[in-house]
Amino acid sequence: MEEFVLASGPGGQNVNKVATAVKLRFNAAHSPSLPEDVRDRLMRLAGKRLTDEGVIVIHARRFRSQDKNRQDARERLAALIRRAAQRPKPRRKTRPTPVSIQRRLEDKRRRGQIKRVRQALTGPEE
Repeated sequence: MEEFVLASGPGGQNVNKVATAVKLRFNAAHSPSLPEDVRDRLMRLAGKRLTDEGVIVIHARRFRSQDKNRQDARERLAALIRRAAQRPKPRRKTRPTPVSIQRRLEDKRRRGQIKRVRQALTGPEE
């Protein structure tokens, strides 16, 4: 659902007379066209644009023209849905290589040696 509202910013005299900004509302929670996994990712990606009812609200007021703002809002929603449609690549557990383990332990030894050298020496007190 699209709603046109007065926009702030550039626009000259029209800014006070013509409702050029677009408020696009998409009910993601109850959309029959979205698969369940895409819906979950979309609602997570929407962030603060998502209402408590599961509606995504996109404000488009970048342009002075109502048509350009409408197109911008639709493109931004489509881009968000495209991002949500991409399945995340599953993470594969990896183990550190023996060389990297050796390097880490050597760095720890070297660092400990530096710290030992920096410590104040305790000797006979005068």
